[in-house]
Amino acid sequence: MKRSDIDAGARQINEMKLSLPSLSVNEGMARAAVAAFCTQLDPASGELADIKCAVSEAVTNCIVHAYRDCVGTVYITAKLYSDGGVKIIIRDKGCGIEDVAVARQPLYTTDAEGERSGMGFTVMESFCDKVRVVSKCKKGTTVTLYKKLKKR
Repeated sequence: MKRSDIDAGARQINEMKLSLPSLSVNEGMARAAVAAFCTQLDPASGELADIKCAVSEAVTNCIVHAYRDCVGTVYITAKLYSDGGVKIIIRDKGCGIEDVAVARQPLYTTDAEGERSGMGFTVMESFCDKVRVVSKCKKGTTVTLYKKLKKR
């Protein structure tokens, strides 16, 4: 997400960085850590639930798809802005996505077993104001989530 995607007058007020092994038990840790960090902006409970759900989906994609047959690292950066903006970057160095536009379509999945619904990006988009996905095969994927919290 470019700086222009955030209010020009907004300034970054805090930043958190976290890296975790791509183990399914760490999905909850990532979700909780980002949510706890975002409480500094005093979000409504629904806004916090939206952030948690979007983070869960992005981290789960790393665990299930990016590192299919191995354990890698999931990198998470969360930034808070003076205008109530939250920017969360979730990155992996896994297999990458061959065609991001296709992968973002509802019900698309690479899960041959059919256990996954293919709704991860759709869920992220429904809970965030903006979602950006950049990927390179064999290099990894970066998902950037942006949500503007209402002033309370």
